[in-house]
Amino acid sequence: MDLSHILFHLGEERARWEHAIAPPVFQSSNFAMPTVAAMREAMAGEYDAHLYTRGNNPTVEILRRKLAALEGAEDALVFGSGAAAVAAAVLASVRAGAHVACVAKPYSWTRGLLRDFLPRFGVETDFVDARDAGEVERGLRPDTALLVLESPNSLTFEQQDLAAIAALARSRGIRTMVDNSYATPLGQSPLALGIDVVVHSGTKYLAGHSDVVMGALCGTRAFCEQVFRGPYMTLGAILSPHDAWLALRGLRTLEVRMDRIGASTQAVAAFLAGHPKVRRLYWPHAADEPQAALTARQLRRVGGLLSIDLDTDLDGVERFCDGLQRFLMAVSWGGYESLALPVAGVRDWRGREAQSAVPVTLVRLSIGLEDPQALIDDLAQALERI
Repeated sequence: MDLSHILFHLGEERARWEHAIAPPVFQSSNFAMPTVAAMREAMAGEYDAHLYTRGNNPTVEILRRKLAALEGAEDALVFGSGAAAVAAAVLASVRAGAHVACVAKPYSWTRGLLRDFLPRFGVETDFVDARDAGEVERGLRPDTALLVLESPNSLTFEQQDLAAIAALARSRGIRTMVDNSYATPLGQSPLALGIDVVVHSGTKYLAGHSDVVMGALCGTRAFCEQVFRGPYMTLGAILSPHDAWLALRGLRTLEVRMDRIGASTQAVAAFLAGHPKVRRLYWPHAADEPQAALTARQLRRVGGLLSIDLDTDLDGVERFCDGLQRFLMAVSWGGYESLALPVAGVRDWRGREAQSAVPVTLVRLSIGLEDPQALIDDLAQALERI
């Protein structure tokens, strides 16, 4: 299927709802059965039936079909947050006594799940520098059940050779999972490289308008059913029909948004790369990026995230960030708006952890849909404040 068919038409059986172009929001918690036999059948096959919205809902089902097709997966599930999608995939993959190997600098809530939560249930995790497949191999154990990847991650953008690591894990019967939020399905296809499970924070580029908190999990139907009958239904971290409808609306413009964001990010990165007050540019597509060859092989598109290590002290970082006028200072990323996140400004436990892994003078920028020259001019005047 071509991309426009997936985004605009797949799953939208318009004859079922009066030929409306946009699908309706099935804002119903419950679905009535005409007979006892029909109820019995629905309860036996709840994965496919419309019985109760905690399990399956028509609006949510359209979104699932589109996301699965985008990732080249057999099926998908959607959740109330990206963290919920990660947690569900992990919980469905481990049991007491299992071992998990994870990239060294994962998303903070992924790290918290693996380091602080799962040990209470007898699951151990080691964090490895997965930029080197050899380091990954050395970090595996006979009881390793799951390998958790993020490529690129969302602060300093380390990547992993997904094909090589997937082949290594598969030879040992280890499930692989990768967070593909940065690249989106348009920019990277982990399942085609041999990865077993793909997760997304759909809050970011997939929904794209900073009005939905959402997660997604894509993989085989068998694995999605395993998750559905376990953590999905049991813990209930589902996506509401209305939020699914908003995400469907966001997907309509995914390709054009990513085209615009990619072009703008290239222009902003070119400006920052040569600036005397930028000590280092963290960006997978930078000319001097150590993983440039992997970027060329694995990433098809330019994403909108980059980070800069400012050549200043903490006061200078504060003056720079406080002086920005076109960049909002906020967490998250991937919406229509441009954002700045100073590592030095995050004070909770997640921020302190980030500070231990990256320079405290680092500022992450998320490039949105504004005029790129206006963003460059704003960065220029803010850098002059250092």
